[in-house]
Order: sequence, then C-alpha cells, then structure tokens
Amino acid sequence: MRNWIVLTLIAAAPCLAQAPADGSVPASSNIMGSQYPRINPDGSVTFRVQARDAQKVQLGTGSVGDSDSGLGRGPIDMVKDDRGNWTLTTKPAIPGFHYYWFIIDGVPANDNGSETYYGWGKQCSGVEVPEKGVDFYDLKPVPHGDIRIRWYFSKITGEWRQAYVYTPPGYDSSRDRYPVLYLQHGAGENVTTWSKQGRAGVILDNLIAEGKAKPMIVAMDTGYATRIGATPVPSPTGGQPQIPNAFEDVLIGEIISMVDSTFRTIADRDHRAMAGLSMGGRQTLQITMTHLDKFAWIGSFSAPPIAGFDVKTSYDGALADADAFNKKVRLLWIGAGTAEPRIHDGAASMHQALDKAGIKNVFFASPGTGHEFQTWRRSLYDFAPRLFR
Repeated sequence: MRNWIVLTLIAAAPCLAQAPADGSVPASSNIMGSQYPRINPDGSVTFRVQARDAQKVQLGTGSVGDSDSGLGRGPIDMVKDDRGNWTLTTKPAIPGFHYYWFIIDGVPANDNGSETYYGWGKQCSGVEVPEKGVDFYDLKPVPHGDIRIRWYFSKITGEWRQAYVYTPPGYDSSRDRYPVLYLQHGAGENVTTWSKQGRAGVILDNLIAEGKAKPMIVAMDTGYATRIGATPVPSPTGGQPQIPNAFEDVLIGEIISMVDSTFRTIADRDHRAMAGLSMGGRQTLQITMTHLDKFAWIGSFSAPPIAGFDVKTSYDGALADADAFNKKVRLLWIGAGTAEPRIHDGAASMHQALDKAGIKNVFFASPGTGHEFQTWRRSLYDFAPRLFR
C-alpha cells in the first residue's frame, strides 16, 4: 500500500473584480477574498489591520543581519485612522516572498488576511510581491509533477519524520529511474519551506517543460534532528546550551535509503545532488564534503561562510587535492544575493580562493536581492539546469 499523499497544484481563476483607482491589487498570498495586503503599482505594499483599542501597532519584517528583509527593517510603526484601522505603506519592496507579522501593543500576531508559512521558528504571515516580466516560478499550462508527503520512522531520533518529495511530470506513467536532488531549507524553517515559499516544484516543472533541466526527484526534509538521549552542550560563548543537531546522521543513515527504496531513483553518487539555502547551504557543504562517496553535485545558496575558510584545511581537507576533487565532484555551485553583503562577500571570497587553487566551481550573484526567497528561487533556477548533465 502506498502511504504518501499527493498534492496537486491547480491555478486559481483570475479575479474579475475591477481594480481600484490607485491601481493596487490584493497580494496573491492573501486568503480568498482578503483585500490586504495590497500590492501597489510601484511595488510598495500596503498593510492594514483593525485594532480599535490598541495604543501602538507595528509591522514586524524579520530582517537578517546586514540584509534588508525586502519590506524594510522592522518593526515599523503603523498609523491609526478614526475607524480603528492601522495602515502602513512600505517603500517599494524587493520582489519575491517576504515574512511579516503585526506587533499589537507589544504582542506579535499574524495577519488574518494572509496565508501562513513556517519561518522564524513559527507560523508567520507572508506576502508575495511580483517581479515584473519574471514568471519562471509561476504556474503555467505545462505538465506538472507532484509533491508527495512521505512519513518514515527515524531510529536515530526515535520519532516519526516527514519528507516532501517532488516527482517529475510523468513519474507514475513511466518506469524510468531518476536522479535525486536533496534540497534543504534555512534556519527556523521546515520541510514545507521549499515547496510553499520557494515554489521549487513549480520551478522544476517549468524548467523541465522547456527542456532546460533533466527530470529529477527532489527530496526535502526538516534540517533539525535530535538524537535519542542527547543532552545540551554548553555554549563556548556562555549563551544558552544547545542540543547537537543530528540531521547529518539522519540524512546519510536514513533519508537517502528511504528515498531510494520508496522511489525509482538512480541510487549512486553520480546521480545524487544536495543543495540548501542559508543554514541548509552550510549543512550542504559540511555533509557533502565529508561524504563525497554519496554526492557528486553540490549547491550552496547564501550559506554563511565558515570562519577562516582555507582550501587546504577546511572540511577536513576535502579540497586539499584539487585534481582529486575535480574528478569526484561534477558541480560545486556557490551563490548569494548582492544585497546581503556579508554573505555575498564571503561566498565571493570562497569562490576566488577555489579558483586560485584550481578547483572548478560556479559563482552566482543574484542582483539586488538579499537574504530572502527571490535570491534562492533564482539560485535554484540557475543551479537545477546544470545538474546530471
């Protein structure tokens, strides 16, 4: 018996309501019938929430480090009218998807008008700001794959875990075997992130339909795992003790074998890739470099650079022999947004050091985007067509 759930993506019918005089439209990320947030013609976003008795309402935006959230650095004060509506219009926003929430008299609250998305370690509101002339992550009338939810029991964690697995168009009607990309989310996110916020399945559907990417399976899992009986480890800086993350062991020891035994994969390193965004990018580099017997294709999207990166010694010396590394690894891809300067500059420095050492790699800079999903959608759009060639 098959024990997965198939989610089918269906394009919604266009709204026929007449646009207001200011030309603004409800965000596509709103729940059905909700008029706010609204996207304005200049790309700014207008938020509104009713809180008649509140003394202060702000918009939380979740900026990361030196990277703008895309909506501006929060919290941002909202203005109250005589009907108890609090409103804010942002500056023109960076296109793409952005988390947000309201802070009502100091209490964070989600927007009832928005769908929710798991980010920042909780369910958040989110707003989709379209990028003019860009449609590679939009639903189109092309053959669609499926996102399958697969439950499995982890002996390492002692818990049931969930994987989201994209199967390409035609998977059920063929007997073909497919290569696999293991695709990881960032800190505070989970197994749903790449499918929902990142639109990974839609991006792959469009690339495959255009003949730009090979049909592939994409396995997505939660990048957090706690080993049975694990105890907190004291922080070297005196902060709160942390429980070691056993995700590497779960991926290598359980997830790969589960995917290979459940789906029609080509189960060898030459047909296995891993990539991730932010925390997931750092995990990707650590896991693949120490398990080059498992992976031949590597992608790091906006990964915070490791301290003191050195080609000869970092990652237990995996990069020390350039010729040997180039023979094993078919693709080492490194990218970041130009509006996340610390991470971008660290990634660029790593790329330059690799070039100098004779290690083949690809560097990608997403123009004008920061530590947010337009950077990572563009990264996947550039990375996926290079795989399994």
